[in-house]
Amino acid sequence: MPPSVAEIERDVGLGRAVHSRLLEHLRDNPFDAHEPSRLPGWNRAQVLTHLARNADGHRRMIEGAARGEVLEQYQGGVEGRNAGIDAGADVTAGEALEDFATATAALEAAWATTDWQGFGRRTLAGDSPIGRLPFLRTREVSLHGIDLDVGIELSDLDPRYVDLEMNRLQTLWPARQTPEQSSLPPAAVALAPIDRLGWLTGRLEVNGLAPAGLF
Repeated sequence: MPPSVAEIERDVGLGRAVHSRLLEHLRDNPFDAHEPSRLPGWNRAQVLTHLARNADGHRRMIEGAARGEVLEQYQGGVEGRNAGIDAGADVTAGEALEDFATATAALEAAWATTDWQGFGRRTLAGDSPIGRLPFLRTREVSLHGIDLDVGIELSDLDPRYVDLEMNRLQTLWPARQTPEQSSLPPAAVALAPIDRLGWLTGRLEVNGLAPAGLF
């Protein structure tokens, strides 16, 4: 079921806030774009480039839906997505940041003009109502902000995003498990909420717990 108008407005506001906070942090804290990120095999420039191309892909789906089309998020599918990431490997920090800022501004402009009708085809997840995209973008920027390894940690996440994500992931958990394992492991339940979110999203390793495997 597509989200309500109120939910979309909430997620757009949250997405704008998350964009602004990451941009401000990166502008105030110089970083080496070619240092490794926390994502295996990706440097920081590649993570930022991915966030820029993700913004382009969301805008592409939104603009396609406005014409009554269901467009693939990344032209060329998975190969196109991967090529876009790799293309950023050697850019400078300034170039990567400008790319991210420009693509993000264009996406926010698309948010401001769409009627949120129709569907887009997310390359790794299938068709999705356009109205779900602002939350998915918020997730992408929030988690990859940590992956950049530039001083942003789980504790820095917007509390509004944390609450929404926890509700979504704890609902998703049973659907990914066998009936006998439908409840979160006791060791996960015992974690502080922010640490539980880190484990569920693969951003925190916890002794005695296997990876959640949701992402």
